[in-house]
Amino acid sequence: IVGGGYIAVEFAGIFSGYGSHVTQIYRGDLFLRGFDDDCRTFLRDEMIKQGVDLRFDTDVAAIAKRDDGRLDVTLKDGSVIEADKVMYATGRLPKTKNLGLEEVGVKLGKKGEVIVNDHSQTNIPSIYCVGDATDRVNLTPVALAEGHCFADTEFGDKPRSPNYENIPTAVFSSPAMGTCGLTEAQAREAHPGDIDIYRSNFRGLKHTLTGRDERTLMKLVVQRSTDVVLGVHCVEPAAGELIQLAGVAMKAGATKADFDATIGVHPTSAEELVTMRTKVEE
Repeated sequence: IVGGGYIAVEFAGIFSGYGSHVTQIYRGDLFLRGFDDDCRTFLRDEMIKQGVDLRFDTDVAAIAKRDDGRLDVTLKDGSVIEADKVMYATGRLPKTKNLGLEEVGVKLGKKGEVIVNDHSQTNIPSIYCVGDATDRVNLTPVALAEGHCFADTEFGDKPRSPNYENIPTAVFSSPAMGTCGLTEAQAREAHPGDIDIYRSNFRGLKHTLTGRDERTLMKLVVQRSTDVVLGVHCVEPAAGELIQLAGVAMKAGATKADFDATIGVHPTSAEELVTMRTKVEE
């Protein structure tokens, strides 16, 4: 699998789970650029434990097909991988060609994305665009929210625009990664000298029975001066379920004190988010 985004990482886990020997190749030093660095490195280590062969800082130089149909994949570092199939998951561009947009004067960006204002309106007042074709936040639920805002504004007499802050999302990797709000790096850049980190890396209680070497990561990013939780990040099988409700708390402006005052559900991994008390030393 070539690529380092959502799709590449998710399919690496899917094929590996079905028993394939998977090699994932990414030209950068670590996949899932833009996500919290602790989560990225933690997921890398968990995937390696599961047998996924991760190759960073390299790319495909050539692919040669043998007579028997198998493929020889030569990488830029000179190594050669024998493969049955090669899957490219290296990104996509808005599919806006041949729609007649340029003919009617709709402005497009460098990648073909449709340029819109806060209400998803193009420079042509009667033409609107929502979803990935605008290249704002390319997530299905965000496209739905943009569509709802458009309908309410144009047909419901309730003008409103999408709010792109604190969007909970998950990468359905193995294990899954959930994230909402700012990464540690983003928070430190936005609020220098005013960030506290709470982090826990542990083995889930259920694995005392299974004997599996699977671990879980939970992390809170907190603004020291206000106690507001700026980011919630986790890597664990149910991360998608967990981060959805963390997003509700963050939309409501929850503080670390609010998390601390919440009774944990035992035995769960999620209770770690309300029981972490020790700051990570800087």
